[in-house]
Amino acid sequence: AAKDGEPWWDSPWGPGRPGWHIECSAMSAQYLGNSFDIHGGGEDLIFPHHENEIAQSRAACCDSSINYWVHNGFVNVNGQKMSKSLGNFITIRKVIELYHPLALRMFLLGTHYRSPINYTVEQLNVASDRLYYTYQTLRDCEESTQQDQSSSGGSLPFTTTHCIEKLHEDFETSMSDDLHTSVALAAISEPLKVMNDLLHTRKGKKQEKRLESLAVLEEKVRMVLSVLGLMPSSYHEALQQLREKALRRAGVTEEQVLQKIEERTAARKAKQFGRSDEIRDELAALGVALMDGPDGTAWRPSVPASEQPVAAKSSK
Repeated sequence: AAKDGEPWWDSPWGPGRPGWHIECSAMSAQYLGNSFDIHGGGEDLIFPHHENEIAQSRAACCDSSINYWVHNGFVNVNGQKMSKSLGNFITIRKVIELYHPLALRMFLLGTHYRSPINYTVEQLNVASDRLYYTYQTLRDCEESTQQDQSSSGGSLPFTTTHCIEKLHEDFETSMSDDLHTSVALAAISEPLKVMNDLLHTRKGKKQEKRLESLAVLEEKVRMVLSVLGLMPSSYHEALQQLREKALRRAGVTEEQVLQKIEERTAARKAKQFGRSDEIRDELAALGVALMDGPDGTAWRPSVPASEQPVAAKSSK
């Protein structure tokens, strides 16, 4: 029935307006037709809204049908339901000021869409770190295979073919199981490990058909990332953007980080190892990890040291 100040229309039962449930039946029929593929909504809409919508649409049109009802779980913030009334909601625009959009996407895909997801800065840091590791591995792989594109012919080693077959099987099975994206993401862990072994370990560098294995593994992981919407236009560009976001979160500039690295190098040369460790720990607390190698010390984003136990728990 009509209420003061609300829109209304004449009807056989007096002035009024469409109710909440009938609005959706009317709009979906108007713009999508009586039958369509996917209908979404939060899990709190299953009853009474969607059940009423089905009853109305079926009563009005006998061929009304929807192939897939996709209901998402609630978003919680630090264990509490996110809502405007509680004032604890966070906009995507605000999140991507400090995190790469694809890191946010990886975080969201890490939970099945029907399950509740708990938004915390710690979990977002874990997702960002995982994304950096993934892109760095794929970039290293891409650079190695581009240096030598010759092929010696013959079949790939069993370890490579087995890894590829398992990735394909696990990915297809998990995505066919109601879009189980968290399991699909986990499926790339072993291929990434194999790629890093081939790239960086003494044993891996000696493996037969190493470059051919790297090329095929990179292609298969790229396919998975593309399906999940996690494939960047450029590994190099995405890595640089992830570094910039990490510096912004840490509240430091790259020049300041490089200055700390120089200070640490000088301390090590002077055998002031206590000071050297202190500098490394200071940066680790900010989410900046130092990596010593033959060509000197480089840095990469990481989960802040205080959150390392959270990261270890999340990776299990």
